[in-house]
Amino acid sequence: MKVYIGSDHAGYNLKEELKKFLTEKKVSFVDLGSFSTESVDYPDIAREVSEKVTEEKGSFGVLACGTGTGMAMAANKSEGIRAANCVNELQARLARMHNDANVICLGGRVIGTELAKSILEAFLNTPFSREERHERRVKKIEKVAKTPDKDRDLAD
Repeated sequence: MKVYIGSDHAGYNLKEELKKFLTEKKVSFVDLGSFSTESVDYPDIAREVSEKVTEEKGSFGVLACGTGTGMAMAANKSEGIRAANCVNELQARLARMHNDANVICLGGRVIGTELAKSILEAFLNTPFSREERHERRVKKIEKVAKTPDKDRDLAD
């Protein structure tokens, strides 16, 4: 398993704690920034992590900002990315099981470090269910990303 991790300035401290956690769990990761608490634009970091996740099949992304929302919005603009902003373990497990999420977004200003570690662990340890209904829905998500609004028809 390979993880690409990134944050903006508001998520930097949480990212640094999650890197220690990943090291303890012997999970391979690459830090794509930011590298301090100086202000940066979160869409740039989300794009970098998203590009790596789409390039390397089976990898995951971890993004941290103030709330997780901005990172999720930015990451989900990248084709092939299914980013979930999670505030508890159940959300993380269901994002993996039902939505085959490949990026998790966490808010450094809204959840504590220990909860964030628990959420990340749930995310990384939960497989996609591969049930037909969930596979069908994930395919529709991908179709939405590729189809202009005016031409969108999600029927199989």
